[in-house]
Amino acid sequence: MTDEQMKFPIGKFAPPASYTNEDIRQWIDDLNTLPGKLRLAIAGLNYQELDTQYRPGGWTLRQVIHHLADSHMNTLTRFKLALTENNPVIKPYQEADWALLPDYRLPVEPSLKMLEGIHQHLVALLESFTENEWARSFIHPESGDQISLIRGLALYAWHSNHHLAHVTETVKKFQMKA
Repeated sequence: MTDEQMKFPIGKFAPPASYTNEDIRQWIDDLNTLPGKLRLAIAGLNYQELDTQYRPGGWTLRQVIHHLADSHMNTLTRFKLALTENNPVIKPYQEADWALLPDYRLPVEPSLKMLEGIHQHLVALLESFTENEWARSFIHPESGDQISLIRGLALYAWHSNHHLAHVTETVKKFQMKA
């Protein structure tokens, strides 16, 4: 597997040109099932195994799990801002720097619990959306892009599967060695 394949095991995000109700349902399901799939993927891993990088120079599995909790916490906030304000400018954060903070050395259970709660809230919101709500948007100040909530859903479903693949592909390597 090349470094690019290890970095993007499901490919890079490409926003769909159009969205169907089936797409929306699948993406919501991806978000709904992520916490359980992640928990299942790491079942039986010890503290040291969680400190394995998914690729040379990449984050450890522990950092990936903590990152998912932080990222999706920001996602929930961004979606709520877009639902309650007119095209708000969101606050970006330095995810690489966050991954170096002391809480990223914690066991992963607190972040798994966070993900479960965040995703319950997010799925409840998403399942209630009207057509108009899908069209609501926020602005990302670094790119200047106006991001609709439907595009945000596609992005965060991809993000969930992207990092889940980092974890599952690394766990497969452990299983091959056993």
